[in-house]
Amino acid sequence: MNKIWISVVIAAFFEVGWVIGMKHAEGFLEWGGTIIAIIISFYLIIMAGRDIAVGTVYAVFVGLGTAGTVLAEIILFGAPVIPAKLALIVLLLSGVISLKMLSNEQEKEVL
Repeated sequence: MNKIWISVVIAAFFEVGWVIGMKHAEGFLEWGGTIIAIIISFYLIIMAGRDIAVGTVYAVFVGLGTAGTVLAEIILFGAPVIPAKLALIVLLLSGVISLKMLSNEQEKEVL
């Protein structure tokens, strides 16, 4: 995995942070952290979109962010574990991984 894809994964990590912050932030520091997470997340995703197809970058970003948010809600906030939801997250992640792999193949063809 090259540094551009690593930045997409890091951006998704920060996306999880700001999405959770949008729901759970109460004080100035929490809202400040949420805003910083938004800025970092969007900066990294914009930079990655300069080198990789924007549609692929966005799909991977949102897919990882969605999966991470669901898992964080379960682990950190005691959201109910619904097997069907977890199965759909696995399906989502398999699609995201497939998009990334397809993107890698297309990059090799261009070179």
